[in-house]
Amino acid sequence: MCSFFRGSSVKNSFLALGVIAATLSPIVISTRASAQNTVPGTTESPGTTESPGTTQTPGTTQTPGTTQTPGTTQTPGTTQTPGTTQTPATTTNLSDVGSDYWASPFIQALAQRNVISGFPDGSFRPNQAVTRAEFAAMIQKAFNQNPTRQSQQFSDVPSNFWAAAAIQEAYETGFMSGYPGNVFLPNQQIPKVQAIVALTSGLGVTSTDAASNVLSTYYSDATAIPDYAVNSVAAATQANMVVNYPNVRQLNPQQPLTRAEAAALLYQALARQGQVQPIASNAPAATYIVAGSPTGTTQPTGTDIVSLAASSSSFTTLTSLLKTAGLADTLQQAGPYTVFAPTNEAFAALPAGTLEQLQQPENRETLIKILRYHVLPGQVTSTQLSTGEVKTIEDASVNVKVDTATNQIAVNDARVIQANVQASNGVIHAINQVLIPPNLTSQQPGDTNQGETTDGVTPGRATRGGSSYIGVAGNIGLTGDTSSLGEGNIAVISKIGLTRNISVRPSAIFGDNTLVLVPLTLDFTPRAADVDVVQPFPISPYLGAGVAIDTQDDVELGLLLTGGIDVPLGGNFTANGAVNAAFLDDTDVGIVLGVGYNFR
Repeated sequence: MCSFFRGSSVKNSFLALGVIAATLSPIVISTRASAQNTVPGTTESPGTTESPGTTQTPGTTQTPGTTQTPGTTQTPGTTQTPGTTQTPATTTNLSDVGSDYWASPFIQALAQRNVISGFPDGSFRPNQAVTRAEFAAMIQKAFNQNPTRQSQQFSDVPSNFWAAAAIQEAYETGFMSGYPGNVFLPNQQIPKVQAIVALTSGLGVTSTDAASNVLSTYYSDATAIPDYAVNSVAAATQANMVVNYPNVRQLNPQQPLTRAEAAALLYQALARQGQVQPIASNAPAATYIVAGSPTGTTQPTGTDIVSLAASSSSFTTLTSLLKTAGLADTLQQAGPYTVFAPTNEAFAALPAGTLEQLQQPENRETLIKILRYHVLPGQVTSTQLSTGEVKTIEDASVNVKVDTATNQIAVNDARVIQANVQASNGVIHAINQVLIPPNLTSQQPGDTNQGETTDGVTPGRATRGGSSYIGVAGNIGLTGDTSSLGEGNIAVISKIGLTRNISVRPSAIFGDNTLVLVPLTLDFTPRAADVDVVQPFPISPYLGAGVAIDTQDDVELGLLLTGGIDVPLGGNFTANGAVNAAFLDDTDVGIVLGVGYNFR
């Protein structure tokens, strides 16, 4: 007996398709909501009006500062036009931030981390002033600190205000405070000194020396720093968190913080936490970082390419592989060299088990070829790169594409996310994908089966989504009672790779009406999932269709739709989560969660 959709309800069919779409669309990974990308639902009612030429310091008396314009609400990253609202863009193609702009490394790095964003017209407007609400939203995106005090409901921040959640979090985590009268003044431009105080307060940065000595040593305008901020500015200075442009000795404490300055301060704070790599000491942007004491972010003692990479938390995997391949000594020599350096996240996005295979002695030559493919002879900065083929020291060429309109650089399928990290023997350009030499693209990196090609069918091979496996799982029934899929049952799952892109995934859901599922799936390239509570890890989505076989008295066949993700658990195991919809007499839908043992 064979039936596709026989007796199935339209309602349940749409439910099944909806569940699959909902599962694949966010890839089951949720990230923190971007307060900067939320359009305010209402315009804030002006609760207070400040006297022109003055600003209040949270928790202190009024001191000279800036003037608040009452009755205006600004969406982060936009200039308000009466009666209209702009939504900030998430693009990193910033037309007004060239590679030679003083704050470019700070801005591009934070845009990549989605801490800041540009405008719909592709600009960043680096000289535009930042409001207190906007700075709270940046803090929310940049840091993940634990609350240190209970929430506070400010009278001028209604619950539906676009930055209400960010302001509440900035308050609870100790970064920002309100003003007397239980107000926050979210639309007031934030002075630079107040932003510095916020960062040192939230991160618990303290000064180790007499504050007055530190400030008089590094700032020509130290007397302009308000009393409430003296210790905080001294602490931030010693931690190398302060950036002054164009005069490194001039703080301009009461001037409104610009978007470029905000990016620089936030980046340096993240560098102090080890969340981003420090700006190289001989990079142009580093000349504007106020040089504090050794108690701050330690600059690398060695300035060669390998030493710089080893000093950064972004390149720990690359550094380890260079040592395994025996290339570390080479890249510490005079050179010069240009290195397209994949980040840890780029290596994490490789197919499951690849790194483990590459570090095996029998695959050392393959590892060397891959790493040498990331190195150019000579020093080539971002401004010297041009579109075309460039030969690497592996004697194979990479394809460089330079978009002068957006200041973006691509190398093969990878994108340069931070350019011009200057070393004593060359330059590093951080990239977001691992480059694979052309003569190795017919196999997975580290795959010793040289005979397997991209288009050939080899049952049991690894696909671009990871290894083949067999394992056990539990099924959670969502709807339907025709088969065991609609009930809670034990299951056996498997993945059998056929080509680089295609797998067959036979499985069986046991129960009163045992159901056999045989889908053919398209396996997508892994991508890194960045979750706040854990280190980034790779996930491999897939989508497919096939046949569902109901094995009760009269064997019945039906259409099967499936979608899910594979997550590597080391080199030997893979976690799997999938939604299956079987169209039999009724539409049965279930979620399978399991673990498989990798056999290839």
